[in-house]
Order: sequence, then C-alpha cells, then structure tokens
Amino acid sequence: MTSLDKPTSTDQDARASKEVTEAALFEAFGGLRGMVETVLPGLLFVTIFTIDKDLKTSAIAALGVSLALVAVRLIRHDTVKHAFSGVFGVAFGVVFAMMTGNAKDFYLPGMLYTLGLALAYLVTAIAGVPLIGLILGPVFKENLSWRTRNPGRKKAYTKASWAWGLILLGKCAVLFPLYWWADPTRFGWVSVALKIPPFLLAVYLTWVFLAKAPPPIDVFAEMEAEERAEKAREEAAAEGRPEV
Repeated sequence: MTSLDKPTSTDQDARASKEVTEAALFEAFGGLRGMVETVLPGLLFVTIFTIDKDLKTSAIAALGVSLALVAVRLIRHDTVKHAFSGVFGVAFGVVFAMMTGNAKDFYLPGMLYTLGLALAYLVTAIAGVPLIGLILGPVFKENLSWRTRNPGRKKAYTKASWAWGLILLGKCAVLFPLYWWADPTRFGWVSVALKIPPFLLAVYLTWVFLAKAPPPIDVFAEMEAEERAEKAREEAAAEGRPEV
C-alpha cells in the first residue's frame, strides 16, 4: 500500500465520527426493534378490523400486543422506554376509538402527537435551541455544549430539526384530510404505511447532517479529567509537593 492509499488520521476521525453517529441514532430512536414495536399494534388493529369490522376485538388485540412487547423487554431486562411509549399511545387510541365508536379515532392521538412534535421541532429550531439537539446531546455525552462551544454541531442540529419538523408536517398534511374523507379501513392502512418511511427519511437526514458536523465534545470526560486533576492537586498539597 502506497502512502496515497493509506487512510489519513482525518479520514479515520471522519469514519469514527460516522460510526459514533450511527450508533447514537440507533440507540436514540430504538433501531429495528423499536420500529417493529411502533408498527405492530396499528398493523394488527387495521388487519383485524379489515377482516371482521369488530372495533372492540381490534382494539383489545392492539393493546394486548403492546403490553406483550413491554413484557418481553422487562423479562429480558432491555430498555423499555420505546415500548412503554407505544403502550401509552395505543391505550389512548383505544380509549378514543371506544368512546366514539369510530375506528379512525384509534389513530387520532398519534396524529395529534405527530402534529405537536412537528411544531416543537420547528419552533425550537427557530428559537436556536433545536429539539433534536436536546434529544441527542445526552446520547453523544455532549449535553448542551453544542449550544455555545460547538457551532458546527448546533448548525447540524438546527438543520436536522427543520428536517424532522417539515417531514412530520408533510405526514400530517396527508393524514388529517384522509381522517375526514376516507373510510376507516383505507385510512388505517395509509396510517400504518406512513409509520416508517417518514421516520427513516428524517433519521437519514439527521445522520447526513451530523456526519458532516464537528465531533461532539464529551463533557463527561471533561468533568472526569477535572476531578482527577483536582484530586492530584489536593494530594500534592497534602504531601507538600508543587502542583503540576
């Protein structure tokens, strides 16, 4: 291998940054398993309702599978935040649908949540405190250091928040008119179909923006280094040695 073929330290740093970004996004958004847990209850609901038009059976099945997914995570001692959020969403959907007797209302809480989340992404991006940075900052161990110490990452987080907000608004622009016009079965299948593609697009764009951004500042490592330095100074003072 010639010197031209050898990867430079810059290339290695960029590759490492991309790998860290991929791992962090996978952790933050639940990965493949999180997507399955997001889609499966709604898919089961609309499948059963399509077959026999029984709202109660469809609702009970959707809630049951959500609870089962949480139980599996608890048994395996896995992180349950994604599964729990799914249970709450399904539970609200079941309550809405059973109260009104309209199967489309099973999806209404999720639609309202999506709209609220889209607005939150856009408002925080405009305000200079992008929501995606607040979500991913702890995952990258940088907390809020990107706000004042890492302008390149703040810019990337702002772009990503705009992407999430606009993509989710686009999803709402499709679903809300259909909520009024479409029959429950067709609306249910469209809702399920739009669960994953917009999410994957937003995650991909987030990865693109962050992969090109400066690496995160590990504030936890900084605090640990400061603690070690402080301990060394205290030990030096106790032994009467000059501080390093």
